[in-house]
Amino acid sequence: MFSACIISRMKELTVRRNDAGQRLDRFVGKAVPLLPETLLQKYIRIKRIKLNGKGAKRDTRLNEGDVLSLYINDEFFEKPREENAYLKVGKPRINIVYEDENILLADKKPGVLCHSAGAWDYNTLIANIQAYLAQKGEWDPRGENSFAPALCNRIDRNTGGIVIAAKNAEALRILNDKIRDREIEKYYLCAVQGRPKQPCGRLENYLFKDAAKNQVYVKNRPEPGAKTAVTEYRLIKTSGALSLMECRLLTGRTHQIRAQMSHAGMPLLGDGKYGSERFNKNFGEKGQALYSYKLEFAFPTDAGILEYLRGKTFTVESVEFAEKYFGVACLDGI
Repeated sequence: MFSACIISRMKELTVRRNDAGQRLDRFVGKAVPLLPETLLQKYIRIKRIKLNGKGAKRDTRLNEGDVLSLYINDEFFEKPREENAYLKVGKPRINIVYEDENILLADKKPGVLCHSAGAWDYNTLIANIQAYLAQKGEWDPRGENSFAPALCNRIDRNTGGIVIAAKNAEALRILNDKIRDREIEKYYLCAVQGRPKQPCGRLENYLFKDAAKNQVYVKNRPEPGAKTAVTEYRLIKTSGALSLMECRLLTGRTHQIRAQMSHAGMPLLGDGKYGSERFNKNFGEKGQALYSYKLEFAFPTDAGILEYLRGKTFTVESVEFAEKYFGVACLDGI
């Protein structure tokens, strides 16, 4: 699973009074925070972690003055930070939509962060992708001088959908350019309260972002600081008080779909910021029903090493709220 590295030296830790009484595995887990739990338990079994020169069981209680000999790769002793969080991931958790030698498309589930939000976190999407590529030998973090697999787009924590990861610097450069120039089409599914007056349409107004509140406000006329926001939508299916909508972003503003749909009288189910608390409570939903379910690599201009992706479309296998409330299990061709 992990690429081989040379162990530069054995490290020793002496148990002090405040650490006495802890289990062996718990103590080592705190002392070497980057070491995955799977490797920690394995190293105890194969005696790469020794207590007073001998093998010991993981639940052995430590005494003051005990000496631990750790035959563990140097990289795991580094200070934890986002750049090395992948080391902590023993078994990567990724829902892969598509993968080739240049890119990986991951279906990020609601609740998962793309990147750590300030504090060190190894449960992020990028940490799991980097661990996956390192463990399969496609990325050698010790051999690279500067490049690391990176995400080209981000999705809010409580929104699910397809995230693009670049495996090499050239793919990253091209994809960043294509996203900036809006040559990659993004389609979202959302469940909203009510029904649209027309089965398809276009929402066009202005969004003002309050950075302190992390909230945007919809304006019908241009105002200082407000940016144009354009979303195309079409009705897919209705069920009771809910409608399943597909939205296509023509601009990429913060909370664009959530704010615009609410302003149009169709707040998203489960949206605690722009929706109806009473309506959401009736359904027991606490996260917005929004999913970036489809990507189309339109590429009207040259795409270099990614030219083979021109015109290709990728769709996630399923979206929970689409199946739960509308019985839509297959998303192809909706």
